[in-house]
Amino acid sequence: MQHYTKYETARLIGARALQIAMGAPFMIKMDEEDLQKIGYNPIEIAKKELAADVLPLTVRKTAPVLKQSGIKKQAEKDVKKTA
Repeated sequence: MQHYTKYETARLIGARALQIAMGAPFMIKMDEEDLQKIGYNPIEIAKKELAADVLPLTVRKTAPVLKQSGIKKQAEKDVKKTA
């Protein structure tokens, strides 16, 4: 299983639970007894799918872009103000 932040995890579970509530098929095998134990709760089903790493959703993570010139210019301005 990939490592997701708590915000990504919440978003994935919520999005998948909505799909399940709207009638999407389960991505894991669950018998009737297991479904009754969790009360047919789509959020709990989505959590089980996330734990099994079978969610049909992806998370795109972008790396931050550092601009060195902006840092230097700000530092120069601070030096001029204090001098």
